[in-house]
Amino acid sequence: MSEENSVEALLEEARLAAAMPPPAERFRLREAAGFSRAHIAATVGVGRSTIANWETGVSDPTPPARLPYLRILKGLADIYPPPAAHGYPIAALFADAPGGPAPERTAAPATPHAAPVPAAFTGLETLRGPDGRAIEGDPGPCVRCGVETTYQSTDGRPLHSGAMCQPTTATTPAPAPTATAPAPAAPAPVPVSPVPTPVPTRPQRRSKSAERAEADLMGLIRGAVEQEAERAGGDEDAALKALIGRAIPDVMHLFNETRATARYEYTAYPALPDVLHKPSKKEPDQIWEARPAYNNPAYSLRAPLLDLQVTALDVNAAYLSALKVWLPIGKLEHTTGTDGVGPKRSGVHLITPAEWAHPHLPNPLGDRDEPGALWITDATLRLLLRLSGPKWALTDAPTVHESWTSGATENFLDALRKLLVAARSEAIAAGDRLTLEYVKAMYSKFVSTMGESVHNREMVRPDWMHLIHSQAYALHCGRAYKAHQAGLDVVALKHTDELHVIGGWRTVFTEGRGVSELKIKQGDGKASGEYLVGKVGG
Repeated sequence: MSEENSVEALLEEARLAAAMPPPAERFRLREAAGFSRAHIAATVGVGRSTIANWETGVSDPTPPARLPYLRILKGLADIYPPPAAHGYPIAALFADAPGGPAPERTAAPATPHAAPVPAAFTGLETLRGPDGRAIEGDPGPCVRCGVETTYQSTDGRPLHSGAMCQPTTATTPAPAPTATAPAPAAPAPVPVSPVPTPVPTRPQRRSKSAERAEADLMGLIRGAVEQEAERAGGDEDAALKALIGRAIPDVMHLFNETRATARYEYTAYPALPDVLHKPSKKEPDQIWEARPAYNNPAYSLRAPLLDLQVTALDVNAAYLSALKVWLPIGKLEHTTGTDGVGPKRSGVHLITPAEWAHPHLPNPLGDRDEPGALWITDATLRLLLRLSGPKWALTDAPTVHESWTSGATENFLDALRKLLVAARSEAIAAGDRLTLEYVKAMYSKFVSTMGESVHNREMVRPDWMHLIHSQAYALHCGRAYKAHQAGLDVVALKHTDELHVIGGWRTVFTEGRGVSELKIKQGDGKASGEYLVGKVGG
């Protein structure tokens, strides 16, 4: 390139950079053109997450990719001027460069009245315990917005905590004027369109972007499976071995990509209290995860009369569902008493539990050998508070002595969870064993190696690992309590995925292979299918 051309290129970049549109406009222009972040990234020579950072204001474009990116934005601004509701044409931002005309601003229209909420959704309140905290239950679609939540209303229906979501409702059209109406006096009012065309709101635009991002990441999952299948030359076992071998770096890449536009930053290697550190490689830390291992003493395979049929149910993708959990995102802070307990805080707590006096139901703390105080996660504490609340009243609330917690969100891993759920569902529908096992390896290894593991150097979060494990166990106990409340007898609750019951379970749970469904366990022996037990002393 000649010196003259180099100077001109620098000046062009300076002119464009001086009028760099704000992040929201960068996002709008790409969305208007229907380009994915991956497409723009490949064109300007950066990663997809870099484009996401530019569109959310995390960072600003820098050379050498800045000039081609600015040229794309300028061209898109000429093609896709914004609607008048934006105030003034964003393309004029580029004209703000030295020598360019100033933009002509126009007044923004008044904000329309919000659509009324249907009567069926008014008056809904979140079910709360004695301490005022929202009580969690089995996950289900919120009655307001349809998005899955573990919270519920006072009448037992799934409902986001605080009912913060709003149902989508159509705007009621204005009545049209009659033919006999007199002509309006000047100045004539602006006519109201009987069926206005809805303008996409910002959340809807983000939703489309999220769908496109998920499609891009689904392509990465499919591509990995195709690559290893082709490399193995048709040997499915060899391809599966290769996929499982790359599951950890692959899922960490997917995790980082789903975090590209997230609101919350996190620390991969935070300073942790001693209770979360292993004393040695062979010794565990002090956190009790409350893993269930329950057998109902009222039933036995050695009873004189084996006349009761038990169905062993298998829970699908237990750890995948448990990625929806409150995770601490800031520095863990030490508090005493209940100061660290709150609906939007999470971490670990030292508690003394109340007595559990229900041998016909699994203890929410699992099978403990030692009584007294113990360290538990926030997921277990939420379960204990739920069981001590007015709906269940199965025990008293635990005594909280001290805590290590921070501000928290339950949506931190939700984008990754939804991506893997979609990939799993697609694999099941297609009968694709390779993809199904690959996805399973990704989410299970993601959870098991995020603590102090030599297999994952990208993250050391034992607090998160314990919370996800505990959430899986808490959800599992919740199924047992739900079965008992519906009139089923709970015979056993094991690991994260076995629930053994007597009675018509299909009236309580949905049968299938989905993440919120249960199926009859396959295999041989007591832990599979259906078997007979007898009543002890009966």
